Amino acid sequence: MKILHVLKKAPDASTKKIIEIHSAGNQVKTIELYKGGISYDKLVADVFAHDKVFCW
Repeated sequence: MKILHVLKKAPDASTKKIIEIHSAGNQVKTIELYKGGISYDKLVADVFAHDKVFCW
């Protein structure tokens, strides 16, 4: 399964643990909006390319 995590701020310990758990047996991608320099066209494409999307 392809899972996308979109982070608005730096992840806390709980968020990191959930992403780690999702990484077992799944293809996981993380986009860190708080770091800037994000292509929103690419972000929208990634949202539609993944099976599940989590926004933090």
